[in-house]
Amino acid sequence: METARSSERQRTAAERRRRELLEAADRVVLRDGPQASMNAIAAEAGITKPILYRHFGDKGGLYRALAKRHTDALLSALRAALDAPAERRARVEATLDTYLAAIEARPQVYRFLMHPADGAADTADASLSPEQGFDVGRHSAPLLRRLGEELGQVIVERVDLGADSEQMARIWGHGIVGMMHAAGDWWLADRPCSRERLVSSLADLLWGRLAEAGDRDVKGGPGF
Repeated sequence: METARSSERQRTAAERRRRELLEAADRVVLRDGPQASMNAIAAEAGITKPILYRHFGDKGGLYRALAKRHTDALLSALRAALDAPAERRARVEATLDTYLAAIEARPQVYRFLMHPADGAADTADASLSPEQGFDVGRHSAPLLRRLGEELGQVIVERVDLGADSEQMARIWGHGIVGMMHAAGDWWLADRPCSRERLVSSLADLLWGRLAEAGDRDVKGGPGF
């Protein structure tokens, strides 16, 4: 019994320490964006880089942990927007706006998750360390895929798309995420219009078939 309690305490302490390290990494990413380094994160956490590696393996491991942390939070916010007691068009706009508001509020975090540090991906210098040559694109694709699958699941649960509903919902889920990502990336970099204008225009693009589809019977909440 004592051994089990000791193991549980150790596991709880390790989880708490991991959260503290991710919070330190978040602070560095908010400051440095894609240039955030393992050295800077270790210094922020008050530890050495080998200890940081012990928890995450390498920068890829740290990236995946941060990506999960932020994707979980984003998905929770998107689901809240979808569950709001409002007409479907308003909920579609609220969902688009939630995504854009999230990347606007923390642009450095978004750039860290979606873009490599300037020059890192273009260099052919073989002397660069794995950290300097970190390939963000290789890691960001699974993040976008996860968002697409999650949104597709929400759609299939809530919208009656007739025959082949499940396949259609997955197509829509990935298509909507791809649209939000591409349009949001362009908008965040260039700011060609207001967020409200972008949300309205993207909702117009989505609205055709979505306006005609029937809601499924969703217990305790609206459809899509």
